[in-house]
Amino acid sequence: MPDLSFSVDGAEAVSFAAAPLVSFKLRIRNSNEAEHVQSIALRCQIQMETTKRRYSPKEQEQLFELFGEPERWGRTLRSMLWTHTNAVVPPFQGETIIDLPVPCTFDFNIAATKYFAGLEDGVVPLNLMFSGTIFFERGDAGLQVEQISWDKEAQFRLPVSVWRNMMDHYYPNTAWLCLRRDVFERLSRYKMEQAFPTWEQAIESLIPVAHKSPEEELVVEGSLPS
Repeated sequence: MPDLSFSVDGAEAVSFAAAPLVSFKLRIRNSNEAEHVQSIALRCQIQMETTKRRYSPKEQEQLFELFGEPERWGRTLRSMLWTHTNAVVPPFQGETIIDLPVPCTFDFNIAATKYFAGLEDGVVPLNLMFSGTIFFERGDAGLQVEQISWDKEAQFRLPVSVWRNMMDHYYPNTAWLCLRRDVFERLSRYKMEQAFPTWEQAIESLIPVAHKSPEEELVVEGSLPS
């Protein structure tokens, strides 16, 4: 029976995909180098090990919605599920490297998106947990089928810059917000009634002046007559 081990050599954003996608370079080794692995139906669960990195004061502020006040992080900061993904591993003997695709979302209703967006720099410690089915040949016995052991894992430190650069590539100067349909319909009616040409102008008109950014305040002040 194959005894597999997994490691991640690197990760990069895929530039020309239908949606944001990170590709992990996954190295798979079989301890029995003479054994022919015909295929693997691979499943992977990825956890973000949030307790294994430090956070700047600004990051703590930006992650308030997820973890609350920093004083409570000893109780609230826990590993988080990022995503699940799958891959089909082609035939190999001894060792192979495959691209493990990880689709990403920019929906700020998703905890993983809030977490990535709240980080300034550094890395995100990841734990990749594997399962699935191995198809292999064993001498004259023909094709054999075994399950991947539940304890197969790999750790990787994903640079925050990979995620940020990917989102900047797919959504330059843009963020996504998912609304309930009834809220969207009310906002749409408001936009039409007020004759706002863009959604940004409609939403900005509803934001109190006290919540405007320093850059917006400078624009407003600079437009007033002296």
